[in-house]
Amino acid sequence: MINKRLLIKNLLAHNDESSFYDKKRQLNLHTKEGKAKFLKHICALSNSNPTNNSYIVVGVEDQDNEITGNDFFDDSRIQNLVNAFLENPPKIQYENVPFPNLPKDKVVGLVTIKPNSKVSSFKKGIYTIPARTVFVRRGSNSIPTEEKIPFSKMNTETVIGIENNSRNSISYTLEGVLDFMNNRHKDMATKYHVFKELFVVCWAGNKKKVRNKTFYSRVDIELINEQVKLFYSAFDEVSIEYDDTTFSITEYVPLGLNDKTSYYPLEKQTLTFFDNGYYKIENEFLFEPPQYNRKMMFHIYNSNLSLLQKLQKGIALSENEKRDLLNLPSTLMICYLNGFEEAKQKLIDAKPLLKTIENPMVYVNFKETMRILRKVKYDKNND
Repeated sequence: MINKRLLIKNLLAHNDESSFYDKKRQLNLHTKEGKAKFLKHICALSNSNPTNNSYIVVGVEDQDNEITGNDFFDDSRIQNLVNAFLENPPKIQYENVPFPNLPKDKVVGLVTIKPNSKVSSFKKGIYTIPARTVFVRRGSNSIPTEEKIPFSKMNTETVIGIENNSRNSISYTLEGVLDFMNNRHKDMATKYHVFKELFVVCWAGNKKKVRNKTFYSRVDIELINEQVKLFYSAFDEVSIEYDDTTFSITEYVPLGLNDKTSYYPLEKQTLTFFDNGYYKIENEFLFEPPQYNRKMMFHIYNSNLSLLQKLQKGIALSENEKRDLLNLPSTLMICYLNGFEEAKQKLIDAKPLLKTIENPMVYVNFKETMRILRKVKYDKNND
């Protein structure tokens, strides 16, 4: 079992970006340009490493390797984005890795690109990348090529060596459990469970019971053996169920209009553990958005547009408008889910404005809303 925190440290210590790994300050999958850049690197790393894993580390400064962290990114459908644009797409995995010096809501992202014996190419164009383009790595650069890519094992021994030096130990596991329960979450209800005598899952959150069902808010869940954060949210409530072989997290989203909030199940994530030291993660999308009267939605949508216009013009907001601004991201999402197709793009375009608002919760709400919209999009059309 690989300790992902140790793996990231070993990758950063090995040398600068290379033909088997890349590093990024952050991912931006809200725009076509951001998606194109991400897909380009996936394509290039896959083609340059047909016999070994390759990696992208997210949340690291390019110049000095300083670990600054990134937002928790739980997009289980990132594979769908790769499948939608790449011919012969590699299997990829995105994991959130906590580091001791980072705040609770920050992690380092680790993208693992699995070996792929077939050449990956763009099956359709995106941004400035035309269809049928093939990328490879040349040092730290991902560049297009028209040459036939020779089969290569040039990085295999190096990558296997780095991975072997990143293996987990009982010491790392015990230290991880103690740190999670006694240091990082000493102000919350914490719990752990051991599966198959190998895997340790820890979770923490504010616990409450509603109609004999236990929910957690401000939830943090980690698979300690691999130093991977499975779930983190400052808002959404989750329910947790487990038995001898499985651990399930069901996430609920608070949505509503006119100060009436209801909780809607968004997604269920289930980890299944096996005796051979292997585990798998399966996701079941559950979300059914609330539907409202069309006439009322027109009024709400126009009110949100008016609020955005005031922000653009620098007009001072009333106290009521400041409260409405806090709910603007989720309200625009409800509009989008009720047939106002342009509402999503309006929200994306508003990102720079919302980021500068004095109340930081406005931007946090924006990020949470975009996370839900990504899940909805890829569940609907795998695009």
